[in-house]
Amino acid sequence: MITLPLSAARTLHLAAQGLLTPPRRKATKADVLDAIRQMAQLQIDTIHVVARSPYLVLFSRLGAYQPQWLDEHLAEGALFEYWSHEACFLPIEDYRLMRHRMLDPSDMGWKYAADWHTQYRSEIDKLLAQIRATGPVRSADFAREAGKGSGWWDWKPEKRHLEVLFAIGELMVAERRNFQRVYDVTERVLPHWNDARDLQPADAVANELLRRTCRALGVVRADWVADYYRMPRRPYADALHQLADAGELTPVSVDGWKQPTFVHRDFTSMIDAASNGQLSSTVTTLLSPFDPVVWDRKRAAALFDFDYVIECYVPAAKRKYGYYVLPILNRGKLIGRVDAKAHRTSGVFELKALHLEPGVRVSGRLTADLRRALQRCADWHGTPQLEITSAPDGLAAALAAEDD
Repeated sequence: MITLPLSAARTLHLAAQGLLTPPRRKATKADVLDAIRQMAQLQIDTIHVVARSPYLVLFSRLGAYQPQWLDEHLAEGALFEYWSHEACFLPIEDYRLMRHRMLDPSDMGWKYAADWHTQYRSEIDKLLAQIRATGPVRSADFAREAGKGSGWWDWKPEKRHLEVLFAIGELMVAERRNFQRVYDVTERVLPHWNDARDLQPADAVANELLRRTCRALGVVRADWVADYYRMPRRPYADALHQLADAGELTPVSVDGWKQPTFVHRDFTSMIDAASNGQLSSTVTTLLSPFDPVVWDRKRAAALFDFDYVIECYVPAAKRKYGYYVLPILNRGKLIGRVDAKAHRTSGVFELKALHLEPGVRVSGRLTADLRRALQRCADWHGTPQLEITSAPDGLAAALAAEDD
């Protein structure tokens, strides 16, 4: 049994996530699709105090790139949207892995409004027939009778109808316009799919989702498996040992962990170099709150000793760090977090509050790393002027001095 230091487990995980080394060349459109395939999925969120999450997750890995490339991949059919981890973009070849959920959405909870579907089945069927006959629609194409809504819980009826049809796979998102979903019938978006011919057995799909999870994480424990694709919460230790017996995983132990741990075969060749410190992440960047590296709170705590809560859903008075707080990845560690806002009209990228983790020492190298990463992020947002409202003693001045 190979024993890894925790630093090596971090390195292998970041390698799997595309965060081992900074980009060495200018990003291309193909790199966007490759990055999503490497992560297996790209979570969608609409908050845009900085770039919306899917665009920021890609920036963390690719550096400056053209955000419209993501939109183009969706419109061109290289990606599709569905409920996987949460609402996500997925490579179109993985439609087969989500199809069973569409055909039986009973375990999807609030994502499939079963009672609404039952109550309004006639209206929903009429809407589907209308789209089939007249073409794609947006929720915005339907007027709200009672004024402006106040959130997803107050959707107008047609939006609820569309979401039911999306959950059961009758509709797909054909494209996004100004980030608004454009819904069309599945047979037009994906004309070559045939359930009778293409649907795989459910157990084969479950096994493939497990494999995808292991590859995306690089280093995996049984208690991490269910979260990645929101698979059923059950014991996965035996399934991981079976993959190890098949040569797909290597069993390891990690210093400080009691749980059996496995390294995906794509990263076993890195184990020695990661363990002796010859290989480590050299990336410094800001992460989205919905980045796969941090979206599982327990995994982020185990790997990085980083306790992360997305506080935009927490009442303002109870927030500890801020509304939309971006974790800071620095050379293989999560060393802090920053509450940021891009003021696009004035060209200012504001750091409302920058917090370092306990024990992180402000050094010349850390300051230089941070300054470069923050400026790259600000420039990509089109808000090149950095303004630091709050930071630990000495850091704000050091970052400002770098600027001078």
